[in-house]
Amino acid sequence: MSEDHAALLLHRLDIPAGARVLDLGCGWGELLLRAVATNGTSGALSTTGIGVDTDDAALARGRVLAADRSLDTQVTFVKHDAAAWREPAERVLCIGASHAFGGTAAALKALAELVPPGGRLLFGDGYWERPPTIEATEIFGDETMPLADLIEQARALGWRVLHFSTADQREWDDFEATWRAGRQEWLLEHADDPRATEVRDELDAQLSQYVDVYRGVLGLAYLVLGR
Repeated sequence: MSEDHAALLLHRLDIPAGARVLDLGCGWGELLLRAVATNGTSGALSTTGIGVDTDDAALARGRVLAADRSLDTQVTFVKHDAAAWREPAERVLCIGASHAFGGTAAALKALAELVPPGGRLLFGDGYWERPPTIEATEIFGDETMPLADLIEQARALGWRVLHFSTADQREWDDFEATWRAGRQEWLLEHADDPRATEVRDELDAQLSQYVDVYRGVLGLAYLVLGR
């Protein structure tokens, strides 16, 4: 997600001072940290946040980032199954984590229990930009749908679509490159390591799959939803 896109989504999310922000499947919580910092970092009406994930390394990185930004008293990172979380919040983020709930429809139903009346949900989910190949469907599942159907699914489950936007191709390309970047750098520095061949083959296969199978086919939509 680009800087300006993140800023736009947080603006549309309209986080009130003193609100509690919940991020399910948060990773290291970059957007959560920005959401909490939106309304300042001190005072009785300071925004607070909870990041929920099962990845120990990502949660540890989130805690370091929170401390570096003086947000560690406002943001808590918790190891927990996102689908089993039961504490509501005025603003909820769930981006790229619908699989944790069993798919798009199941996620939208479950998240409705966590967003009180007047609250908002930022829901990020994959959709088909154009008809997928059999290989793409095998990777991302039969439930992935075109954007119009994704929006209609949200509406059918009682959500109002307050805003939506999609990741552009540059954002997708940067995301795909970034999540491989650490291993790419390691490979350049350790070309003679016994593990290098395995790492190289894995990276090459992942890049080929992205370019050949789902680049320009799978999109990511961001929906700001209210009830």
